[in-house]
Amino acid sequence: MSQALDVKAFGRVSVLYGGRSAEREVSLKSGAAVLAALQAAGVDAFAIDVGDDLLARLCEQQIDRAFIVLHGRGGEDGTVQGLLECAGIPYTGSGVLASALAMDKLRTKQIWHSVGLPTPRHAALVTEEDCHQAAQDLGFPLIVKPASEGSSIGMAKVDDLAALLAAWQDARRFDPQVLVEQWISGPEFTVAMLGGEVLPPIRLGTNHAFYDYEAKYLSNDTKYEIPCGLDAQKEAELRELTARACQALGVTGWGRADVMQDGQGRFWLLEVNTVPGMTDHSLVPMAAKAHGLDFTALVLNILSGTLQARG
Repeated sequence: MSQALDVKAFGRVSVLYGGRSAEREVSLKSGAAVLAALQAAGVDAFAIDVGDDLLARLCEQQIDRAFIVLHGRGGEDGTVQGLLECAGIPYTGSGVLASALAMDKLRTKQIWHSVGLPTPRHAALVTEEDCHQAAQDLGFPLIVKPASEGSSIGMAKVDDLAALLAAWQDARRFDPQVLVEQWISGPEFTVAMLGGEVLPPIRLGTNHAFYDYEAKYLSNDTKYEIPCGLDAQKEAELRELTARACQALGVTGWGRADVMQDGQGRFWLLEVNTVPGMTDHSLVPMAAKAHGLDFTALVLNILSGTLQARG
């Protein structure tokens, strides 16, 4: 199908962005970039900053399909996907179940464990007693995360019980369920998936304790290595692991997995993002460019998934 025919086939497209999650500012930037690319390509696209009136606005507008660029809760967790399903509006990315599962880091890990995929040992923190038990069972250092947030919001590396208790209290502000997992020392990789194909892995380098919010969106000294520096066999192993991780959760359309490698060369899955960032600091556009797709081609490729019936 030619690009001109593709653009016509999309009809009227609504870019859903903003929202009310802790990742709102990132979503606004991602959505603005996606909207500009769609309009530059000739797509009849407009934006909706998602709020309480989303259902009314979907009913008012004649929308043929939706490009979801909502990060975090209320957009990446299956809720908007379910609303669009009920409205009969095709949308980008994963469906309701995969979106909900991938947003919940604890359930993600439970599924990976059940199919034998490697992910760091972990515990759920709900009470102070859970913190004491996790310290005893897992040891230090540890990484603390809200179970259902993205963009490294509320995350902290801790080296002792006092720091763990403080980090747990901080993470609870974002999610009543907090995840703590063993710290993996070694390089971090991020691997994007597009239409069932795994894109070139990226090795991340930062002077921060880990790839946190500032390193992701604000710092200009974060390093992104493509090629990622792995030998051919290890890179193939990483790509296959990412494909299996996404398949286990039912991720479709596009997504991005974060993976650590320890000192013995073993890979450890951290999480999957079903609506990754699309800002000037974002990783999926970098991987797509290395694969031969510029930003506009990437956006059109993602949107093309809405032309096919969901399985």
